[in-house]
Amino acid sequence: MYWSVVVVLLGILGIGLVPQGRRIFPSLSVRENLVIARQRESESERPWTLDRIFELFPRLGERARQVAGSLSGGEQQMLAIGRALIGNPRVLLLDEPSEGLAPLIVAEVARTIRQLKDGGQSIVLVEQNSGLALDVADQVVIFNTGRCAFVGTVDQVRGNDDLISQHLGVFHTHA
Repeated sequence: MYWSVVVVLLGILGIGLVPQGRRIFPSLSVRENLVIARQRESESERPWTLDRIFELFPRLGERARQVAGSLSGGEQQMLAIGRALIGNPRVLLLDEPSEGLAPLIVAEVARTIRQLKDGGQSIVLVEQNSGLALDVADQVVIFNTGRCAFVGTVDQVRGNDDLISQHLGVFHTHA
């Protein structure tokens, strides 16, 4: 119950949430998962519709009648993203979108995030996969043990080996 209230409130505020762990409705079809997520009309010239979601994720269109719980992890992640988008959010909040996905699917998720960003969608990405995050982000905020440890640009992070090894758990060796 609590989870449903949070999602509805975020939708009212114009925030589309793609939660960690996807949280799709497994007993509903792909189409039903998308239809029930429509929360607000968009003032955009190009609002998110079922057709547009299926254009972004053709595999979901092919599986529109399939029960969502039978989808692969990557397909479920596509559905979770599509479900958030069909609410026509002003801001898309993605919480660990690469969690538990195979590397090829992570690359596909990254391409989708880039495509949405290039299309003008505002995105807040919470991600432990620093490669993915740095690949798609413009600005970076690093939290460590509940405190803000850094705020800056992607280039500032990439050029700072001490920051990377201290906060991102990635160690570089110099040849």
